[in-house]
Amino acid sequence: MTFSIVGFCEETNMSGVAITTSSICVGSRCPWVRANAGAVSTQNITDPSIGNEVLDELEKGNSSLDALDKVLTNRKYIEFRQVVVIDMNGCTASYTGKNILGKNSVSVGKNCISAGNLLKSEKLPQVMVESFESSMGHHLAERLIQALQSGIDAGGEEGPTHSSALLIADKQKWPLVDLRVDWEENCPVKKLKFLWDDYKPQMEDYLLRALNPSKAPSYGVPGDQ
Repeated sequence: MTFSIVGFCEETNMSGVAITTSSICVGSRCPWVRANAGAVSTQNITDPSIGNEVLDELEKGNSSLDALDKVLTNRKYIEFRQVVVIDMNGCTASYTGKNILGKNSVSVGKNCISAGNLLKSEKLPQVMVESFESSMGHHLAERLIQALQSGIDAGGEEGPTHSSALLIADKQKWPLVDLRVDWEENCPVKKLKFLWDDYKPQMEDYLLRALNPSKAPSYGVPGDQ
């Protein structure tokens, strides 16, 4: 059904999630990030509210383990949930309920954690972690997408994936990167990579337009002289 990787860049303090699934619009409900807090992926049979609640606890200074424990303790239906978390120290936490679908596993690496369900192979998250760890020095977005693609190359889900998303927090109150492929018959992760390649050279311009539009470049649209 879903597999993801959640990562932290200790050089930039960015945190982020890359995720893909067989269902529509995964980016609308599963990945969650917040500046100076961390990143969360809530998946399988998804409860989107878990994402923001865990980020609230991280923002209070709780570790990933404590934040996840506070949110899931005494919560209904957690046996259907799979959740992975990373905090601003690169520390991780995860939860996989007993009713998770199909083959599932979680793998932890340096400044990253990967998880999935309905997988062709339980080794897939470890492949993604190794890909992430091998790409140090690159932008967090590129590291996450590369890791997600390595999961596809390692077999992916039991069935085809149809949506994907990339979400990254930097210093602002909004995500620095929020890219989504809401439905694609074939290869949504490749489409996500195309979106990133298009967005990357424009990213700083969009940030400048938000922070100081008087210094921003022209919009490059008809009517803007």
